[in-house]
Amino acid sequence: MRQPAGGGTARLAFFSCTALTLMAGSVTHSAPDRARQGMVSRQDLEIVDCLLPGQVRQLGNATYVTQRRPTRTTAADCRVRGGEYVAYDRADYKSALKVWLDLAQAGDSDAQNNVGEIYERGLGDTPNYEAAVIWYQKAADQGYSRAQFNLGTLYEQGLGVGQDKLKALDLYRKAWGIPADSVVYKDAANQQTETLRKELETQVGEKDEQVKALLQQVEELKAQLKQAQVSRKDDSALKKQAETLSRLMDALRADRDRSQEQLSRIRAPSTTTVTGPPPDPQAFERYVKGLNFGRFYAIIIGNQTYQNLDHLQTPRTDAERAAKLLRDKYGFNVQILEDASDDAMLAALNDLNKILKENDNVLIYYAGHGSRQKTPGADLGYWLPVNAERPPSLRFWVGTDQISSYLGIFRAKRVLVVADSCYAGLLSSDPGLIVFSTQTQAAMEYLKYKLPKRARLLLASGGDNPVLDVGGNGNSVFARAFLDVLESNSDLLSTPALFARLQERVKSAAARNNFQQAPELKSIKSAGHEVGDFFFVPKSGA
Repeated sequence: MRQPAGGGTARLAFFSCTALTLMAGSVTHSAPDRARQGMVSRQDLEIVDCLLPGQVRQLGNATYVTQRRPTRTTAADCRVRGGEYVAYDRADYKSALKVWLDLAQAGDSDAQNNVGEIYERGLGDTPNYEAAVIWYQKAADQGYSRAQFNLGTLYEQGLGVGQDKLKALDLYRKAWGIPADSVVYKDAANQQTETLRKELETQVGEKDEQVKALLQQVEELKAQLKQAQVSRKDDSALKKQAETLSRLMDALRADRDRSQEQLSRIRAPSTTTVTGPPPDPQAFERYVKGLNFGRFYAIIIGNQTYQNLDHLQTPRTDAERAAKLLRDKYGFNVQILEDASDDAMLAALNDLNKILKENDNVLIYYAGHGSRQKTPGADLGYWLPVNAERPPSLRFWVGTDQISSYLGIFRAKRVLVVADSCYAGLLSSDPGLIVFSTQTQAAMEYLKYKLPKRARLLLASGGDNPVLDVGGNGNSVFARAFLDVLESNSDLLSTPALFARLQERVKSAAARNNFQQAPELKSIKSAGHEVGDFFFVPKSGA
């Protein structure tokens, strides 16, 4: 006969369990010493900071003992391995710190992280977050993922450091091994940036309103003070109120300024699109008429969609057409940067510089916003990345002096900068070029003279003036003329010859748009120009 659910079977199990418990209790009480034999105590299972003895090793005929090394393990395991530890209250980490500190100071990342954790938990009863940050940072700098994560938690909470959730996110990324260009990380970073930006903008706005309200109250109190002085009334209370309000206003202003400073430090997320492989260090050298023209590299920058400035219409189209033409017709190793940040622009130059050789050729093409800032000494020119802020903030602007500095350290023999932006001519203050051949087919004598000389040349779309962004049937007027000349060319072409053929085209196209624009060709002597030239060598003529 079946037992009903929850019936006799369950009752039997219950009684059996009780009986076993009573039996165990009766044995314990009757023979306590025997029962404890072979059992592991609670203290043996505690995790301790154990200092293991050094190992005896032999190298050839020499015998030596390695340094003692700390580890975290159970007290029982520590004893078995011949180590030593101090039995201590887990609320007091001073004894643990002594175990790990020497190894941490010697540069061991695991020990450094453990010291950081000890400080974070607290020496005695008070956490020392500032010290924890120092030790976590040491281990994180060595790529120790646990320390990177621990440090990230302190940045996220603002413990021992200023709260910085973007920094925390980047540290988590490193700890997880996610590349900086990962879509997952970029999405999270962009979302966090926008959230933080909105929070700070709200804070700044609210504090501005509070400061205005306090200013109004202070002005009202000043009026009351004047009236009290005229009527010779006691004004001590009014003065005290005015002083209190002034202190509150100063504190609010300081708080607002801190929020504003943090807001200005938040960089808009990078939208740079890099097309094409990185510069190929194994690119082939080009030979024409028995002369070695070296390898040809090009960095093409097209900045069109700006985050804080007016958008442009043609740089992306100009850049893509220039890249295709230089790659397909002239054999350049090309990399395109579309909507590039300041970091991306300078990083591209830096990466290219690492692989350049003495006989190489480099063309840098820039299409985007340009600007000029007047100073007592001279006018300064700028290329504006897509994260550029409006004046007076020049935080992310790329000065043309920075560009010319890169040109100066390039090992490449011949460098041409083609700049299609307002005030592009400010990259060089040198006069226009003279004593150059403008023949389409360069003579052998000219080639033999120019080829060994360093060339640092600037082909600017409009000198020290604004230029047209449109007017070239989908391109800028300058880009249309520049690319059309290169497209129609079939011979080895010098830069002066190129300039001679495009300058009238630019002037005429600009005039049809009721605009004056005259391109310029200059040397950049500050970058080490030595009266050399830059040549365009069609693949069909190689």
